[in-house]
Amino acid sequence: MKTRKMGDTRIIQNDQVLINDLNNYHTLFGGVLMKKLDACATLTACSHARVKECVTASTDSVNFMEPIRQSDKVCIESFVAYTGRSSMEIFCKVIAEDMITGNRRIATTAFLTFVALDENKKPIEVPAIVPETEEEKYLYETGQERAKIRKLKRQQNKDLVEHLTLEKPY
Repeated sequence: MKTRKMGDTRIIQNDQVLINDLNNYHTLFGGVLMKKLDACATLTACSHARVKECVTASTDSVNFMEPIRQSDKVCIESFVAYTGRSSMEIFCKVIAEDMITGNRRIATTAFLTFVALDENKKPIEVPAIVPETEEEKYLYETGQERAKIRKLKRQQNKDLVEHLTLEKPY
């Protein structure tokens, strides 16, 4: 299977913040941004795997660092940071830019994991990636550790679910 350059997996989406997207603090709702992140990351995953369907296996982290306001333009950049056999770790970087001053800041970072599926909804192998820039190399080199942490968290979640009840509490 061919490898792909990490930069070739990059998807960039620009959007504006609408008044209906704001919370009571007049900043972008985190859930609205998470929906945008998932949509952008899905495009990255499907494009990289060259399939119609990729499913979100996990949202490993979403780090909200700076508020996003109505006066901001939102740029979501996503690309494959690490691959397994059928899984892809997608890194998302959100840059907020004040449309009046032009001031740019990293507002959010996120890691999402996707699995590529064939027409029978079975996981399929995905191409490996090759990092080129310093940013890409850093993300790639730290990807194996994040994959180990994801595997541990997946097991912890399975253990948790075994102890949960389906009984109605009301």
